[in-house]
Amino acid sequence: MRLCSIASGSSGNCIYVGDDHTHLLVDTGISKKRIDQGLTTLGIKGEEVDGILITHEHIDHIQGLGVYSRKYEVPIYATRGTIAGIRACRSLGKLPEGLLHEVDVDRRFTVGTLEITPFAISHDANEPSGYRVENEEKAVAVATDLGKYDPYIVQNLRDLNAVVLEANHDIHMLEVGPYPYPLKRRVMGDKGHLSNESSGRLLCDILHDDLQYVVLGHLSKENNYEELAYETVKLEVSIGDNPYRGDNIPMMVAKRDQISDIITL
Repeated sequence: MRLCSIASGSSGNCIYVGDDHTHLLVDTGISKKRIDQGLTTLGIKGEEVDGILITHEHIDHIQGLGVYSRKYEVPIYATRGTIAGIRACRSLGKLPEGLLHEVDVDRRFTVGTLEITPFAISHDANEPSGYRVENEEKAVAVATDLGKYDPYIVQNLRDLNAVVLEANHDIHMLEVGPYPYPLKRRVMGDKGHLSNESSGRLLCDILHDDLQYVVLGHLSKENNYEELAYETVKLEVSIGDNPYRGDNIPMMVAKRDQISDIITL
């Protein structure tokens, strides 16, 4: 199984998940050209993509969906609320008939050789979801745009081999930064984004010996930077109530504007 961030951040998100037989994209928040370039690095053609999983309808997660779906006619999977948001987004243009497939949180479905479980997340969108993707051997998940986490989220992220986990902002940078006050409250709220500290605490709850890779994603351009996110999450692991230490966790930060390292499980 392979996992790779093609782009991750507040300006656009697209994650590849797949195995030798089935290829999926989680979100298409960047241009078709950039998605194709990322897939080429992975040795995959656009017409070989078997499905697109959309987490929610915010533009940094669906910007390229219209062009991409019209070109390759890839099936699109999303919750009912997210599909309503997609249909309401005029900038996408008209999507080909029959491509939108409604899925329910906590109900598994299959695309090729992969089993997918959508799970509800707390974010200011219609019906946002994260995704857990498994085959017979490995399990990965994409969990970004989390305003908060709870035992339900932890349960859905247990026993993974790799995870893309949000580390959106540094709280101090956000507090003193240029955002207007209402936006700061939104980002820090229960339907906003996870801070570096919260990301580290969540990671403490899901660590186990077979978690091979952690990818920190969806970093804010204005309120975070790679080294800070990385070191803060490592510190939270080291001081947390768990048998692990941050230096022992194989962890990377997803690149904002370029493809990140390919994770092979």
